Amino acid sequence: MKKIISTVAIALLMLCASVLPASAQSRSALRLNEVMVVNDNSLVDEYGRRSAWIELFNANFAPLEISSVYLTDDKANPRKYPVPLGDVNTKIPKRQHVVFFADGEPNRGTFHTSFELKPGQDNWIGIYDADGKTLIDEVVIPASLLPDQSYARTEDGAGEWKVRTGGDNDYITPSSANVIKDTNYKIENFAELDGNGFGMTIMAMCIVFSALLLLCLCFYGIGKIGGAISKMNKIRAHSTPAGAPDRAEVKHDSGEEIAAIVMALHEHLNAHDSENTVLTINKVKRAYSPWSSKIYGLREVPQHTPARK
Repeated sequence: MKKIISTVAIALLMLCASVLPASAQSRSALRLNEVMVVNDNSLVDEYGRRSAWIELFNANFAPLEISSVYLTDDKANPRKYPVPLGDVNTKIPKRQHVVFFADGEPNRGTFHTSFELKPGQDNWIGIYDADGKTLIDEVVIPASLLPDQSYARTEDGAGEWKVRTGGDNDYITPSSANVIKDTNYKIENFAELDGNGFGMTIMAMCIVFSALLLLCLCFYGIGKIGGAISKMNKIRAHSTPAGAPDRAEVKHDSGEEIAAIVMALHEHLNAHDSENTVLTINKVKRAYSPWSSKIYGLREVPQHTPARK
């Protein structure tokens, strides 16, 4: 029994030893992705307040649980803000983002850190693993960052850091991809050239009327083709088959022949005389005596028999 217990214990220890490195390896893909120090007109938290924010990105192709990792702005205090356990939102889906508000009020929720970022000076930010010693990622936010500007990677979880102003083609993207891939320079140029939309309206009307004209032409052509086919079918139906005599040459019966045929038909159909004025009465003999017949209940009239002499 003791051998069985020891074997099970060894197996559990080996399983834990294999899981922990896998967990550490998966958390090593957690990245600082975008940071804003002074937030005047950007992201609003669940309390309707604007404060500095830090965006993290899960570079794995699998969900990543970040509870028990540490966020800090002090290298001397790597365990400054531990991400608490028990919040389902700390599990980041694959290749997705999560935002922490650096407002110094952790009592407001899981995603509110215990430290604040300081405007006008360099801000170092680091992520430490659950042991509080393994540095996963770090970045230094420059003091020159202006209000409503962010410091972001050129690609999610990779690439160099650069300042983003929020202008044209320089988007600030909390909780979304840093690279906007659905932009089209042709559409943007058309929007610049046709700001009021008159060109788009004229183009749409031309397309609609062209489609209607094409449809009318198609119906007209189909009607013409149908009429031609119907005409050809009529001609074929009234035309003389090959080898048949011409209608002009067909010999008709004479009047005498027609009269003879009519008289023959008349004699055949009226072969018997019609006797409208003759009344014929025939006696119908019944082969049975109905029980309700009264004639069988009458007594016969006695006949007079002459006396014998």
